Amino acid sequence: MTTPSKAANRPGGEWLLAGHPVARIGYGAMQLVERPGLPPVDADDAIALLHRVVELGITHIDTAEFYGHGTANDLIRRAFGDSDEVVIVSKVGANRVDAPVPLVAAQKPQELRASIEANLRSLGRDRIAVVNLRRADAQPGIIATGDQVVDLDDQLAELAALRDEGLIGAFGLSNVSLEQLQQALPAGIACVQNSYSLVERSGERMLDLCRANDIAWAPFFPLGSAFPGRPKVVEQPAVLAAAQQLGVTPSQVGLAWMLQHAPNTLLIAGTSSIAHLEQNAAIGDITLSDDLMAQLDAVSADGKQTSIG
Repeated sequence: MTTPSKAANRPGGEWLLAGHPVARIGYGAMQLVERPGLPPVDADDAIALLHRVVELGITHIDTAEFYGHGTANDLIRRAFGDSDEVVIVSKVGANRVDAPVPLVAAQKPQELRASIEANLRSLGRDRIAVVNLRRADAQPGIIATGDQVVDLDDQLAELAALRDEGLIGAFGLSNVSLEQLQQALPAGIACVQNSYSLVERSGERMLDLCRANDIAWAPFFPLGSAFPGRPKVVEQPAVLAAAQQLGVTPSQVGLAWMLQHAPNTLLIAGTSSIAHLEQNAAIGDITLSDDLMAQLDAVSADGKQTSIG
C-alpha cells in the first residue's frame, strides 16, 4: 500500500503517481489559455507563473492538447522543455474545433492515439507520464453520439498498447462511473478525475475504491460546479466559519478539507495569478481540527448543514 510522505518541499505532502512522487497540491493549466470573459494571459507572464509553480514545490501539472489548441502545452514546453522536474498529466477523448461548440468527442481508439501523438508534439516530449481518458457518456461536457459511442474495453486496449510502446507511462480515467472504474481496474489505472467537492460527494464509493487500489483521485470542480444554480463550497456557512476561525480564505478551507478527507487526493486547481497560486500552495500548511472536519463533513450534497449528533 502506498503511503504518502510529508515532504517539507512538497506542498500537501506526496503521493506516488504512476511511480512518480508528486506534491499532493498540483497545478491545472487550463486557465493559462481559457478565461471566459477575460483577455488571454501574456505568454511571458504564463511562463513566469509556471516557473513559480516549481519554485513552490509543485511537481504535478495537469493539461490537455485541447486547452487552447495546444497553447497550454506549448507554454509548458517553453517553461520546462523535456525536464523531469515536473510530472505532466494530460487527457484525451475530445478535440478542439473552431465552432460554436468548441469541443467535439474524439473517443475512437485511433483518435486517442492521434491525440496522444499531438500532445507529445506540443509538449516536446517523447513520453507523457500519465494520460487520462475523458469519457463522454454523461455530463458535464459533451456527450458522445453515433460512432463516437465506443466500448471502454476497446479504448483501454489502445491505451495499454501506447503504454507498452513507451509513449505514455500510465493512464487513468475521467468522468466515469463506478461500474466503469471497476471494469477498468484490471488494465491498471493510475488516476481518476471526476467532479467532486465538499458539496458534491456522489463519488464517495469511487473515492473509496481508488483509495483501496492506490489510485490517485484528482477531482475537477473542487469548489463546486461552475454552472449557475449549483451549490458552491465558498458559500457554505460551515466553510465561512472555519475560514474566519483559521484566518484563511473559504476556498482554502474547501481544498484543505479535500486533502484531509482522503490521502490519495491530488489537487489540480488552476489559476492565472501568481498570488492565487501561492494561496493554493499554502493549503498544505492548513490543518483542520477534528471538530472542524466534523462540521464540514456535515455539509450535505445540496450545500445544507446536516446533523452531526
